[in-house]
Formats: sequence, C-alpha cells, structure tokens
Amino acid sequence: MLSFLPATMRGCIHCILLGLNTLVVFSLLVPISILKLIIPIDAWRTFCAVILKYIASGWVAVNAFNGRFINNIKWDVQGVDSLKSKDWYLVISNHQSWTDILVLQTIFSRRIPFLKFFLKKELIWVPVMGIAWWALDFPFMKRYSKAFLKKNPHLEGKDLETTQKACEKFKKMPVSIVNYVEGTRFTQEKHDRQNSPFKHLLKPKAGGIAFVMAAMGGQLHSLVNVTIAYPYGDKSFWDYLCGRIAKITVRVETLPIAEEVQGDYFKDELFRTRFQKWVNDLWVEKDALLDDLLSQEGKGPEAADTNEEPAAAAG
Repeated sequence: MLSFLPATMRGCIHCILLGLNTLVVFSLLVPISILKLIIPIDAWRTFCAVILKYIASGWVAVNAFNGRFINNIKWDVQGVDSLKSKDWYLVISNHQSWTDILVLQTIFSRRIPFLKFFLKKELIWVPVMGIAWWALDFPFMKRYSKAFLKKNPHLEGKDLETTQKACEKFKKMPVSIVNYVEGTRFTQEKHDRQNSPFKHLLKPKAGGIAFVMAAMGGQLHSLVNVTIAYPYGDKSFWDYLCGRIAKITVRVETLPIAEEVQGDYFKDELFRTRFQKWVNDLWVEKDALLDDLLSQEGKGPEAADTNEEPAAAAG
C-alpha cells in the first residue's frame, strides 16, 4: 500500500503505471491484430480473438492490482455472484465519471465476457485504436441522421441492418455490451439544463439501448443493471488515481430481457411508448436506490464499515 504518500504523488505513480500497462498491452495487441486482419481464415481469427481477449483481460487485472496497491478504497459490491463468463449480457449503468469504466471492468473481471461498447463505424479508422477495437470484436454501428434519411428515405433501416450483420459473430461468442443510458456523464449543470425529474440521474435515452437490443437480434440473454455510488463525493478519474475516493458502492441487479421489451422501437409507436416506460421505471428505481445508498453514508469516510476488495478483482 502506498496510501501514506501524498495524494498528488500517488496520482502521478498511478498514472505512470496505467500508461506503462497500456503501452505493454498495445505492443502485444497490435501485431496479433494485424495478423488477424491479413489472414482471413475463420479458425485463425477465432484463435487470435481468444489470445486478444486474454491480453485485454490481463490489462484489466493489472489495473485493478495497481489500484489496490496504491490506494485504500473500500469496496461495497453486491449482486455479482450469479453472473457467468459464458453468457450474453447487456450492461447498463448510471454514469458520473470516467472512473465508472474502471469500476465496471474491475467488478466484472473474469465474471462476464470482456466489456465492449458499440462504436461508430467511422472510429475504425482511428490510428492504432481502430484496429485494436476491431481485433477485440467491439461492435461497430452504422447510424444515419434524421436529416440524412429525410433526403434518402430509401436507406431507412439500412443502418440497423448493417449493424446486425456486424453482430452475427456474437451468436456463438458470449459478449457483454455496455450502454450508458443517460448518453453522457452526470453533472449538475446538465441535470438543471434538462430539468431532469430525477435527483441523482439525467433523463434516460431509450433509443440507444433499443438500437443495441435490435442490432443484437435477441442474442442478449440478460440485463445487468448497475448502480454506482461514490458516497463521499470524490469521483473524478484524477481523484481515483490519487486515492481520494474513500469508498465505492456498487449494486448489481440481473434481469431477464423479456419478450415484451423486444420489438421495433423505431417503427412501432405503441412498442416505443411501452419501451420508454420500461426504461423510465428502471431509472425511477435506480434514483431511489442511489438516494438510499448516499443517505446511508452521509457521515463521511469514517463511517465506512466494510473493507472489501471487489469480488472479481481477485487473482
């Protein structure tokens, strides 16, 4: 533990270790990614995908170890015990900080398939990162704007069709897709500008999660509903690196993706209304849970009574 060091010094050390870990992992990912790209044999690409998955999982494990070594964060995680590494999940979460990404990676490491995000198709051309995302089988989506479709009505539905074809590989390959339903990180300014009816959350955007579910074509078996709370306020990525986050509380709820929330969100108005209500109800419950978690910990860091490691970070 380096918790005796000044916070800024811990932050600098943590940042250096994160950078070195990322550099090493990328040096391993890129050549294998290129080999996967230039040899279009299914068996070979599957083999490469397995190797790349273990490399990426190693990056997460090393980051989690560094976090435990440098900082003294108290973790309170509940609801991950029933998860399986060979299932198909849609993971949704509230979003307050870039720290959320490391939190999700840490608590789900080796419990569910490596977390992936839907990315815009144009991002595949980002130097180095694009080929790494492709090699790690991040799903790329093609989305047309309303203005574009108005000028080209014959292309309506083609974006979803293209994305569905890109997701065909996941029929035999377990996957975890992450979607931040609010669409952006929570800030009080955004909350006020939206006139959000929720105390701790922005308004949910049902269209994004509906697109993911439609693109996956029923392949996703369960919804993993994650609520992340930082009881003592500090939650920025720099706060995390510096060890200023005293405690992270996470509640995980696994729900079946029922047939009544699978339909044509973009053409069926009745289904769209029902789907929006379903998402909004999840957000009402999440807001109440956040209120409860934060009110329980209102006394400050000295009130923390647990010192648990995130269950999935071990090993």
